[in-house]
Amino acid sequence: MPFNEFPLFDAHFHIIDSRFPLVPNQGYLPDNFNCNDYRARMQRYRLMGGAIVSGSFQAFDSEYLVDALTQLGPSFVGVVQLPATVPDDELLRLDRAGVRGIRFNLKRGGSEEVSQLDYLARRVHELVGWHTELYVDSRELGSLYSTLVKLPAVSIDHLGLSHDGFPALIKLVEKGVHVKACGFSRVDFDVAQALRDIHSVNAGALMFGTDLPSTRAPRPYHDDDFVLVVNALGPVSAARVFRENALDFYRPKERFPADTISGAKAS
Repeated sequence: MPFNEFPLFDAHFHIIDSRFPLVPNQGYLPDNFNCNDYRARMQRYRLMGGAIVSGSFQAFDSEYLVDALTQLGPSFVGVVQLPATVPDDELLRLDRAGVRGIRFNLKRGGSEEVSQLDYLARRVHELVGWHTELYVDSRELGSLYSTLVKLPAVSIDHLGLSHDGFPALIKLVEKGVHVKACGFSRVDFDVAQALRDIHSVNAGALMFGTDLPSTRAPRPYHDDDFVLVVNALGPVSAARVFRENALDFYRPKERFPADTISGAKAS
């Protein structure tokens, strides 16, 4: 399959740069995966931009993210982990740098506590228009449902991970929550069917991400994952999942960039 057939906004990937602080999470530290590594891995794709997502091992550090956004350019955005005590001036600075979301990592930790979810999600949305992103096992969504449906903009990572919680995820999709189609090896159900089920409820909900470099996943991202989306949804719907849904959600500064990032600054 020619991977440059579909323009791609990679809605979920990580940059891991050892020049910046890394915090062991449950004894785990990832290998380096910097901006040049990411560019090299994505050379076959018609890459239009993407969302750099902070991992548990980056805790509340945002400087690596600002640096990566500077290197990759205005078609890329960031999703950061921050404490509830973060000053308004810092939120405004990060927004100018291209950050567009805040992450709660309920699966691995390294982020603010879930008790601060409602307060912090509303605060960042009101001040800078950011959305809230959750890395959470969908089996926990039932207890979070009443909070999440009232928030202004929410996405769930990795298709929610669990078959047992999938009905709760679908209920949230019905209410406008977005879902990351990424990390396919992390889930315990049939990915193609899950994609069809979510898309049938809300065609604007799914956003595809490579999840590179696939830290702690049972297997790393494979190009076949991209093909799976096309086969599951058909080329027209897949094209929307690869690009438009994420562009609408993340609002990168450069909404219609050149076809590749080959002109981005080198690290």
